[in-house]
Amino acid sequence: MNPSNPPVLPPEPRLGSIDALRGFTMFWIVGADYLAAAFRGLDGGAVSKFLGHQLGHADWAGFTFYDLVFPLFLFVLGAAVPLSLDRIVTREGRSAALNRVLRRGALMYGLGVLYYGGFANGWDQVRWVGVLQRLAVGYVAASLLHLYCRPRTIAAVGGALLLGYWALLTFVPVPGGGAGDFSRGHNWANWVDAHWLPGKVWYGDYDPEGLLSTLPAIASALFGLFAGRWLQNPAPVPAAKIRGLVLAGFVCLVFGYGWSLQFPLIKRIWTSSYAVVGGGWCLLLLAAFYWLMDLRKITRWATPFVWIGSNALLIYLVSHLVDFRKVSAFFVGGPVAAALDGVWTGLSGLVLALTSIALCTALCGWLHARKIFLRL
Repeated sequence: MNPSNPPVLPPEPRLGSIDALRGFTMFWIVGADYLAAAFRGLDGGAVSKFLGHQLGHADWAGFTFYDLVFPLFLFVLGAAVPLSLDRIVTREGRSAALNRVLRRGALMYGLGVLYYGGFANGWDQVRWVGVLQRLAVGYVAASLLHLYCRPRTIAAVGGALLLGYWALLTFVPVPGGGAGDFSRGHNWANWVDAHWLPGKVWYGDYDPEGLLSTLPAIASALFGLFAGRWLQNPAPVPAAKIRGLVLAGFVCLVFGYGWSLQFPLIKRIWTSSYAVVGGGWCLLLLAAFYWLMDLRKITRWATPFVWIGSNALLIYLVSHLVDFRKVSAFFVGGPVAAALDGVWTGLSGLVLALTSIALCTALCGWLHARKIFLRL
């Protein structure tokens, strides 16, 4: 093949399920905190308390709906890897795909550092780890494995990350302590952050996106990578693809919840059982989105998610700079809020949260309609 004359490839239809699932994830990243606070303040009894709990993180051990959001974002990031890189490899070669991966990963990591204040407060206050930084590492790892390794090798790497992390935290004593204690400050993930993580450590003694816990988080991206490769495979018919995703999802849930009896589900140190359970739920969600959108062609309901997903990075950054709750208070605060609370205690908080999310979604829709996208 003459590299100066790359082949003309027919356009491939995008998987709407991947775009919508990315937006679904970002929807909760942007809006869950607002809704959680609103439900906790709503005088609605057990239902509002349950919803408020599910839209917040578990204090330490446990698994809520909101605890699924971060691994879901890593999962979607991994699922998109083969769908985007394979065409670059075919059109421009593997080196071009590698350059794109490294450039995109570096930009994502750099934006993550700037998101938390960059270097404004001195080197000792730079947060070298964080949400975008972990996404960058997961994306680069999944991409490199996809470009250079066979599926069996990728599976071995993912298994080694999960089992090695489990073995370290379970059987190797922490300096000054014992082995197999997963509580805060008594495990290897926290110890490494306290002694080796430079710059700002988010909670002082440990970071929820710390150094050691990034290793099993990479496995979360690899769950997505395998799912993306499975959907990209032309051999299985769509119905078989859905059955495969559902079966894999249930296997992960059974194995992960069983594993959690010994190795608890803890997001803040990203335990291996947490990664597997999160992978199981992600697979089931992808199966549902794929069945509805790509097989049944029922897409109208997901339009807001597609808007958000098309500008996920931009809206993540904007939500950090713009307090949509304060903007919403301009419309539904003051006398309106008082009237709402007069009808139902705490109702103003719920309306305020929903208005904030609606404004954020409307902004994404406006950007989408004008084809304004932030791409790395």
